[in-house]
Amino acid sequence: MQPEELKFLYDIQTSIQSIKDFTIDIESFQDFDENKLIRRAVERELEIIGEAINRLLKINDSIPITNARKIVNLRNWVIHSYDNVDSVIIWAILHKDLAFLEKEVSDLLNS
Repeated sequence: MQPEELKFLYDIQTSIQSIKDFTIDIESFQDFDENKLIRRAVERELEIIGEAINRLLKINDSIPITNARKIVNLRNWVIHSYDNVDSVIIWAILHKDLAFLEKEVSDLLNS
């Protein structure tokens, strides 16, 4: 794996950990939705993840990250349609998809 690829994978890993740190005391969607600071911090980390994957795809378009294109599209949606970001979707991503991405990135870094 090229050094640039490793850098982007570490960036993704760091952003995932930041999201986990930011939301450690958030126990419900209502808590998340009512906390603008946490929502914005999570959105920013998702932007970083999406950008890192976008750059990875430019280096290696066969990088084995499930739904890589969808993650980049999420980044674009959060950045360009900031006024339409749906907290329900972000909350679902945090609870359905983030752990899987974390495992994939960890596996890539350990291979």
